[in-house]
Amino acid sequence: MWKYIIRRFISLIPVIIGVTFIVFMIMNMAPGDPAKSILGEQASPEAIEELREELGLNDHVLIQYKNYFFNLLKGDMGTSYKTKVGVGEEIASRLPTTVRLAIIAITIAVVFSIPLGILAAVKQNTLIDSLTMFVALLGVSIPVFWLGLMFLLFFSLRLGWFPVSGAASLKSFVLPGFTLGFLSMAAIARVTRSSMLEVIRQDYIRTARSKGVPYNTIIRKHALRNALIPTITVAGLQIGSLLGGSVLTETVFGLPGIGRLMIQSIQGRDIPMVLGCIIVFTIMFSIVNLIVDIIYAFVDPRIRNQYS
Repeated sequence: MWKYIIRRFISLIPVIIGVTFIVFMIMNMAPGDPAKSILGEQASPEAIEELREELGLNDHVLIQYKNYFFNLLKGDMGTSYKTKVGVGEEIASRLPTTVRLAIIAITIAVVFSIPLGILAAVKQNTLIDSLTMFVALLGVSIPVFWLGLMFLLFFSLRLGWFPVSGAASLKSFVLPGFTLGFLSMAAIARVTRSSMLEVIRQDYIRTARSKGVPYNTIIRKHALRNALIPTITVAGLQIGSLLGGSVLTETVFGLPGIGRLMIQSIQGRDIPMVLGCIIVFTIMFSIVNLIVDIIYAFVDPRIRNQYS
């Protein structure tokens, strides 16, 4: 198992190289001049040219990337063009907000979706099944930003139950958590239902029922564990959606997280900050995928034997 974990972390290196190279090229091809963006439209051409030379923007793009990557290997993620603060320092101050939002969102999604998926499978072709799948259909259809705005309009502005913006308390994360978790909840519920339906039709389930084993026991001890593998897969993949959705969610709810920081950095052509945010998102997503693989080993002994 440890050898597998080490191999997965080593495989992060080419992923980070590829991601940073692609983003670096895209940011350099984007219209606009970072130096002019920093100094403002009223800056003189001489001041702009001096700043471009200072930042190394006059070098060939491949030389710029080489310098950036070698600094990254030393642990230096660069300095923000806008704030003149170290990228690593700025991201570290905002990372807890994004992590807390993602944990709350995936917890909400899993806590609600798995029971709903099981219930829909057990009560197949009933009103409960139809209602559950209707809610799941809404979840995968409604844009995150629109749902967040509706939550703000109703629960914050009209009812006054939750703050409109900020991250001063845990209460500030309730609406963003439900907004971000609703999409994942719908996807996980659909997969859980499909997986449970497939499992409860297996011969060993029929055998257990013919022996008089209570149906609730069969579902809890036999069917659920075997149905969890696809659910765990989707839940892990949803972390990627949550990280992507956090960009919009943090912007809508005014949360000072990495997603909102990345939007602001893209608008200001702050290349080092954008790259830093992308690297952190890439590492977080890869670590989540690794955790999902480890959970597989605990749920299914056959997978555990492959790692040993």
